[in-house]
Amino acid sequence: MVEYLTEAYGHFAAAFQGLWIFKTIILMAIGVAGGLVAGAIPGFTIAMAVVLTLPFTFSMPPEQGVSTMVAVMVGGLSGGLMAGILTGIPGTPSSVATTFDGFPMARSGNPGLALGLGVWSSFFGGIFSAICLMTLAPQLARVGLEFQPWDFFMLVMFALTITASLAGKHLVKGLIAGALGLLVRTVGEDEAAGMARFNFGSEALLSGFDFIAVLIGLFAFSQLLSDVRDPEKAKISLSERGAVKARIDHIGALKEIAKRWVVVIRSATIGVFTGILPGAGGSVANILAYDQAKKASKNPEKFGSGTPEGIIAPESSNNAVEGGALITLIGLGIPGDVTAAVMLGALLIHDVVPSPTFISDEPVLVYSIFTAFFIATFMMIFLQSFMLRIFVLVTRIRMYMLACVILGFCGIGVFALNNVTFDLWSLLWFGILGFTMRQFGFPLAPMILGVVLGNIAELNLARALAITADLTPFFVRPWSMFFLIIAVFSAVFPIFQEHRGRKKWTLFYMPLACFAASVPLYIMGGIPRPIIATIVVVFGAWKLFTRWRSGWALDETLASSRGYNEA
Repeated sequence: MVEYLTEAYGHFAAAFQGLWIFKTIILMAIGVAGGLVAGAIPGFTIAMAVVLTLPFTFSMPPEQGVSTMVAVMVGGLSGGLMAGILTGIPGTPSSVATTFDGFPMARSGNPGLALGLGVWSSFFGGIFSAICLMTLAPQLARVGLEFQPWDFFMLVMFALTITASLAGKHLVKGLIAGALGLLVRTVGEDEAAGMARFNFGSEALLSGFDFIAVLIGLFAFSQLLSDVRDPEKAKISLSERGAVKARIDHIGALKEIAKRWVVVIRSATIGVFTGILPGAGGSVANILAYDQAKKASKNPEKFGSGTPEGIIAPESSNNAVEGGALITLIGLGIPGDVTAAVMLGALLIHDVVPSPTFISDEPVLVYSIFTAFFIATFMMIFLQSFMLRIFVLVTRIRMYMLACVILGFCGIGVFALNNVTFDLWSLLWFGILGFTMRQFGFPLAPMILGVVLGNIAELNLARALAITADLTPFFVRPWSMFFLIIAVFSAVFPIFQEHRGRKKWTLFYMPLACFAASVPLYIMGGIPRPIIATIVVVFGAWKLFTRWRSGWALDETLASSRGYNEA
């Protein structure tokens, strides 16, 4: 252990010395600033920013080039919250859930606090991810290697149960929206079989609807239409409505985060774990973290109206995702998402091939990535704090002018992805669809969830059935069983939440969930997982024991508070 720590310290010192050069620091600062700008522009994804940066790194040493792209990636992860909170339009797919509570908080007169919560949650999530990246890379990378198509499919099934929570009181409308999202994802060529579906003879539909075009149409265009539908309101700015203060409330945000540090740790852990799984990405992680924060909250009905947990959870999670993605990239050579895939291409250009022996073969370069992630995260907090003051001023522009500018950027961003005119039509159609759904009370979040997860579910289902027609692996493989169990409890959770404090069966929900989730952990074997399973079982038994000692008494506080909120 002492030898390992000594060796790691030597590599870290060598990497830090190589990065602590004026030119490299300046390039990283420019990279973070560029990532912040790219993330704040709807339609301009983090992957696009990293791709545009890649040609400039060809002539750089490997450590300098990779560090610059890591800086762009870190900046892009946090840039999306600016557009999401100030305009209600997520700058990146990984900041979708941030808009659920960030935008309402900004509209209610606390944009400074909302921005501060987003900035500092991103910072703490990034630091947590960087620590995991440095300390757990060799161990956590093995988890991603264990996942097979059956496990990925069940993971998506668990994620789809979140639709019930995101729909709130409009459960039926939420399920319809989620199903519509899955249907949208089936349009185009089947990736597994190579056959056309629902294209109606159109070559444009053969490639399907671009995800970014759908996302921006549903959120951006529909929001812009809602903002300017009233001619009188369209002529005034958000600041004239009393909704904007040109100052970020850092102190208030840190106080709120200090009260909810458990949310930060839990959400960042979800982000790291999701990043480790190849193909999951930040668009899944931020919604998962938002859902878990809502389920753990004593006041879930406040989510969607501007609660701090609704900003802290997704921002902590999406900034932790890339740390997890880099773990699998460094440990296995498997990119966790599109951005990590671009990073893999950059390493290959510099004649570096990530593999399980990457850490031992290129220790200085690996620790340069670790160190760059840390430095870029600290740069992000300072640069974003400065740049957000400028972005807040955007809200002083009259709504109809702001709507035109944002729509122009959205159109440019969507068209620049593939240089296909059809994507602009997709933006228009889904914008009108999103506007119509808003007017009739259909939540947009479940539809986005269906669009994000539909392709992942279908592809892994096809792979699983191609390997064997036997359905047993979906239920007997440890990871698949684990996700199936928590999917069942997740689907039942809205009913539990509604009756908690009123019905006695709710007293057994948490202990049963602990006992059931521990079974696949024991089956996995080894040492750490059975220990974790034992801790989970002990926690469930302790909950059961305390409720038995109280005479199976219901929590009247929960029932009375829920009744008050409903009233």
